[in-house]
Formats: sequence, C-alpha cells, structure tokens
Amino acid sequence: MIIIATIRMALRALRRNTLRTLLTMLGIIIGVASVIAMISIGNGARAQIEAQIASLGQNVILVMSGNISRGGFGMGFGSAGTLTKDDLEAMGKDVEGVSGLSPEVRGNAQVVFGNQNIQTSIIGVSPDYAAVRSWTFTSGENFTEQDVRSANKVALIGKTTATTLFGDGDAIGQIIRVKNAPFTIVGLLGPKGSSANGGDQDDVIMIPWTSAMKRITGGTTFRAFSVQAAESGKVPQLQSDLTDLLRQRHRIQEGRDDDFFIRTQQEITERATATSDTMTSLLGAIAGVSLLVGGIGVMNIMLVSVTERTREIGVRMAVGARGRDILLQFLIEALVLSLVGGAIGVALGIGTSQAISIWKGWTTLISTTSIFLAFSSSAAIGIFFGFYPAKKASQLDPIEALRFD
Repeated sequence: MIIIATIRMALRALRRNTLRTLLTMLGIIIGVASVIAMISIGNGARAQIEAQIASLGQNVILVMSGNISRGGFGMGFGSAGTLTKDDLEAMGKDVEGVSGLSPEVRGNAQVVFGNQNIQTSIIGVSPDYAAVRSWTFTSGENFTEQDVRSANKVALIGKTTATTLFGDGDAIGQIIRVKNAPFTIVGLLGPKGSSANGGDQDDVIMIPWTSAMKRITGGTTFRAFSVQAAESGKVPQLQSDLTDLLRQRHRIQEGRDDDFFIRTQQEITERATATSDTMTSLLGAIAGVSLLVGGIGVMNIMLVSVTERTREIGVRMAVGARGRDILLQFLIEALVLSLVGGAIGVALGIGTSQAISIWKGWTTLISTTSIFLAFSSSAAIGIFFGFYPAKKASQLDPIEALRFD
C-alpha cells in the first residue's frame, strides 16, 4: 500500500508540470527510438546478406583457383588458373559425399539478337550447376552431359538478360550470337535477384563449360568448382577431403601455402556479415549516446524538482516521513519518466523502422531483443540518474527544509 501511495504521489507531482515532464521524456523517447531503428536497419542488412548467400544453394562448398601477384598487387582468386580438368574428374571419382559438382568458366562477351547488342556475363558450367546453386527454370529445360561432351552451342539465359534481348517475347528456341557464335536458348532461368556484392545474378548466360573454353575464353583451366555435399553434417569432412586431394594432386609440400581456396557457405556468411555486424554495433552505440543524454536530462530536471519542493519535503518529514520514503518517492518519479518515455520510444522506433522500409526500400528487421534492450536501458537510466537527486532529497534537514523559501 505504501508503494502504491508513493506512485500516486509521484504521478501527481509529474502532472503538475506536464510540459516540463514531456520535454524531459523527449530525450528518453528519441534515445529509445534511435536504438530500435538503428539496430533494425543493421539486422535487416544482415538478413538480406544471409538470404543472398543462401541463394548459392544448400551445403555448397566453393573451391576457387589461386591468385597471382603483379607489381606487388594480388590479382584475386582465379587469376592463377590452378584448377584443371583432371582435378574435376578426381573430385567426382575419388571424394565421397559429393552429390553435385560443377566447374565455372567465367567471362564477359558481346551478345547479339536482332538489333539488340549487349555485354553480359557468360558462365561455363555443367548440368549439375543449376541444382547445386538452386536455380529454377521458368520455362525450357537444362542442357545435358551430352551437350557438355560435344561442346554444343546451347544456352540458359537469366531473366534480366532475356528481358533486355527479347522484351516480353519467348526466349526458348531463339538463337543469339555470343562472340559471333550462334547459341540456341534451351532454358529460361528463374529470378535470383542481387548477389552479396550487389551484382545482378539474373544478368547472365550459362553455357556448357566445354563450349565456354572453346568459344569464349580459349582457356584450359577453371576459375572455380561448386561442390555440393550430400548432407549438411558432412560439409566439414568434405572440405577436408577436397583440401587433401588438391594438395596431393598439386604436389604441395607440408608447410607450403595452397594454390587454391576452399570456402563453405558458413565461412562466406561470416565474412560477408562481419561488416554489417560492425555497422550495427556502431549505429547502436551512437543511438545509445542519445539515450545517455536523455538520462542526464532526467537528472537535471529531478535536481530542479528537489530544489523547488524543498519545503514540501520538510513538511513530509515533519509529519513522520522517513528519509527512505522521500528517496523512494523521487526515485519512482524518475523511473516513471523513463518508463513512459521508453514505451513511447519503442512505439516510435517501430514506426520509424517501418517508415524507413517503405520510404527507402531498405530491409529492416525489428527484433524483440532490441526492444527489450532499449526499454530496459531506459529503466536502468531512470534509476541510475534519478538516484542522486532522490538521495539528495532524502538527506535534507527537516528544519532547514521548512525554512526554505
């Protein structure tokens, strides 16, 4: 009953100066809303990156060719051309747990259809590539192993490239010229959207890797292999087996660096989201500063309130109120300020996140953790910054307080 009476007294005191109370809560409101909005933006960015990496496929391991250096600068993976046809055959025959395997031969080429002339990405792959990388078909079908063995001039086309070349027309059966070689489109790929690095995955043409080597790149080595494990639990073992196989085939001695790179989806996700996590933490910390400033505002107003109500405090003490009763009264006032401000801030933060998503088209993800963190922080700030003014009020001398004018 004493607590309830104290809460009522604190609410009456706050209502006496409504405008000042609202202005004091404003710092807490902005701080809490900022924390929720900033963290939701960061979480949304992370979720978008994870979704893009998930588009690689399920249980996929990327085996990438090594790099070379020119003038002290690394040219990036794939520049050394260390993966060969024999490596591809060995992976398919000698490594257990592989459910899908496809090489990658990448290049850019001029593609012509009618009066349309564009530059797009050409990828030489095997028929397994679509299943390994979770590509669907809107129409048509995949090319076959026979097409690979015969280096046939057949192609799969992405949605963006198809729209550019054919508009609303049917792409299946159309003949396009890739580097002046006629290719027949046999399959229209389903849309994938942007990749983790922001590129358009649908702006692509896929052809048999033998055709790509013969007619596009003229090379004899691969840029990368996409390997799919039969089960998610076998990914680490498969990664180790692939590493051992390639080190043995490339005659890499103990202690020497590999001339290839092997990355799992988990490793790629961790690398890709590291920057996003850093930015989320930074944005949350900046928003937290505004919450801290709001707490200082609470302390300032509570100190002013103690000074203005010194005589009231003296009267309460004279009629029997103890120091802890005064301490509790002012502490509850500070806590109510912070909690009400925190509740309004939560609503504003959720609304701001949704508004940003609609207005800017950004992906935002509001988590219950961020709401709990922001709201509990506002309560902690109310107690922390309200304690000193409350303590000061409880230690006033009743006689001196009654004399205060």
